[in-house]
Amino acid sequence: MTSSDASPSESPRPDAKGQPITQASLARDLSALGVAPGQTLLVHAAMSRLGWVFGGTQAIIAALLETLGPQGTLLMPTHSSDMTEPSRWQQPPVPAAWLARIRAGMPTWDPDHTPTRQMGALAEAFRSWRGVRRSGHPYGSFAALGPAAELLTAGHEPGCAFGEDSPIGALNRLDGGVLLLGVGHGNNTSLHLAEYRATWAGKRHHQEGSAMMVDGARRWVTYTELVHQDDDFLDIGAGFDKATESGTDLSQGLIGAADSRLMRQRPLVDFATRWMNEHRE
Repeated sequence: MTSSDASPSESPRPDAKGQPITQASLARDLSALGVAPGQTLLVHAAMSRLGWVFGGTQAIIAALLETLGPQGTLLMPTHSSDMTEPSRWQQPPVPAAWLARIRAGMPTWDPDHTPTRQMGALAEAFRSWRGVRRSGHPYGSFAALGPAAELLTAGHEPGCAFGEDSPIGALNRLDGGVLLLGVGHGNNTSLHLAEYRATWAGKRHHQEGSAMMVDGARRWVTYTELVHQDDDFLDIGAGFDKATESGTDLSQGLIGAADSRLMRQRPLVDFATRWMNEHRE
């Protein structure tokens, strides 16, 4: 087969209207859902739910940036959960005899080079998009592009993965939005901010560790983080969806073939904080 005969190996699948999914069609869907120029928007996405997108990650990111316009800012999670204390790894657990060697040999956290882990192809592609800024937390980083990128990503230090001094907290102060593109509230990182604000009897912290550059040298850095839990995120999200007036703080519809939700982050976090105060033990 010659190069001129080559074609994508995936079988093209149309959107719900039977149309091909392209950058232009995605931009139209985003606008119809309520994404608007000038917004600051956190996006969680599952590419597999969108259908077959001609142009893949490039088309999706370009559609998001086109819809937000030059005054808008796009934010995505670029977490790297392998940059953590190995004694806490569970899938599978690490033999105790390996721990010191893993800590000594773990690659140093580098915002320019450390890849994402289990975040999907879209977040990994956005991480290396030209002009993107990435925050400095070794396992809970976010990447941003747009006028608010520096404000969102600055000062994200170990000890505050998803709290007030994280990009999630900065997004809240900016009254930004959250787009769940083909994923549910189980993937909604903004709900972690509510964990920092809420109070419940079992709330606790743990010791974390990562390999980082300190004063020009690699060091194993230990720090304290909140123990995060997401087993109730689906219940919280269902309650928010039910309680929130459609079209005001929440909009639901299709992006390509993916069921999607667009919401303001502030009312979401406020609702989640109340829910955790009332239901967590």
